[in-house]
Order: sequence, then structure tokens, then C-alpha cells
Amino acid sequence: MLLCAVGGVEGVTQLDDTVYVVCESSSTIARFNTTTHQPLPDIRVKGMSRPEDIAACARTARLYVVDKGARCVWRVSPASADIQRWLTSSRSDPFSPYGLSVTSSRLLVTSLVGKQLRQFDTAGGDELRRVGLPDYMDPVRAVESPTGTFIVAHSNTQLQRQVSEVNTEGQVLRQFSGSLDWSVHIAIDSQGHILVADCGNRRILLLDAQLALRRVIVDEHRLNDQLPRRLCYVEQSGQLLVGLFRSVAVFDVLQR
Repeated sequence: MLLCAVGGVEGVTQLDDTVYVVCESSSTIARFNTTTHQPLPDIRVKGMSRPEDIAACARTARLYVVDKGARCVWRVSPASADIQRWLTSSRSDPFSPYGLSVTSSRLLVTSLVGKQLRQFDTAGGDELRRVGLPDYMDPVRAVESPTGTFIVAHSNTQLQRQVSEVNTEGQVLRQFSGSLDWSVHIAIDSQGHILVADCGNRRILLLDAQLALRRVIVDEHRLNDQLPRRLCYVEQSGQLLVGLFRSVAVFDVLQR
């Protein structure tokens, strides 16, 4: 397990041989070398005020950061030569991005305004799809499954935390509750297995493609009783990056 000295982790991702981390109320993206574990110079994003999540796209070689303060998504090159303020909320089209994830060519963003999922092309930023969710869902994070459905981490009207699978029309196909506590973050692999950060219970769960619990993949002892706030699964290496409150831990979970 690797611990990086950062603080208030709001998002973690990896692109090539570098781990990128955004922290609470920071205007910078912290960087760490995956081999040496040493910090690299930060990327400063002028105008970023409240980063909430970060994802990387290998196809475009770009980072994408949700900024709750600016109500937008930033598109950033790892060399910081190209920084664009993307997908900004407007009066005619109010947009409150909260969480995001990336496939090879699509960016999926949850919006608290309208209880929606919005899908964009990672290269040009064109909107590809808008999925309205049931009224009882307050979406936090979402990922696209290998079959084209969406896995959504959300709360319901009773403030219970759930993970649901919805189709492109926003219809619920199946759900998992499992006594989830507090903030929930999710990641998915190419087989449709879902990793769930059950933050308040200090554990990370593995669900199958049908949202059935397979096992606890990381328990509170391996987490040193810390809260798992953010997840990034790197399938090529089988490593799971876990954003804790003031650090990032790396677990080898290839053999599941």
C-alpha cells in the first residue's frame, strides 16, 4: 500500500505512469510517479475553486475535472499546455456537475440539477445523451457498463445510499443497498464487476454485473480504519487507487 502525502482528497485517477489527485478547495492537480511514488510538479488550473472528482482518458490523453465552484468540467493536458473550461452551466441550460467517469471515448457526468446523467464525447465535448433519472434518485457518481447501461451511486428519499443499474431511458433494472453508509464512490472493470467505496463502513465491496455482492475486497483493517472516499481501478495493472481523507492508498486487487 502506497500513501501519498496530500490532503482533503476529492478525486484520483491514473494516466500512463502518473497518478493525478485533486483536493478540496484547491486550484491545483497533484501528480505522483507510479513507479517511484515521488511527487511531481503540480498542474495549476487558474479559475478552478472546488474540484469534486477527476478522470483520465487514454484516447485523448486528457484529464477531466468536475469543479462545483465554477459549475463546469475542466479539460486538462498532463503537460498543462492545454487547459479548457468545458461543459459550463448556463441560464438556458442549468448544469450542476458532481461526479464523472470516462470510457475510451465518452465522458459521463452526474448532474444534481434535473437528476440527470449527461454523456459527452471526450474529444470535442459534444453531448451524446441525456438520461433522466427517477425523482427519488440524487445521483452522486455513475459509470457506463460494458453492455451500455449505467451504474449509478445515489441516495434516495430516505437518504439511504444505493447502487442502481439504469438503461438509456433512465429505467431502473436492478439495485443494491446492502447497508451502505455515507458517501459512495464506484468503479467498474471491462467484465462489469463493480467496486463500491462504502465510506462510512470503511470498506470496499465487489459486486458482480448483476449487482450481487461477491465479497468485501478491502476491509477496515487494510484501510487502517480510514474512510475510502474515491476510487480508480487500473485494470491493466490490477491496482485500485483509493482516495482517503489525506492520502491515496494503492491496493493490488488483480486476483479477485
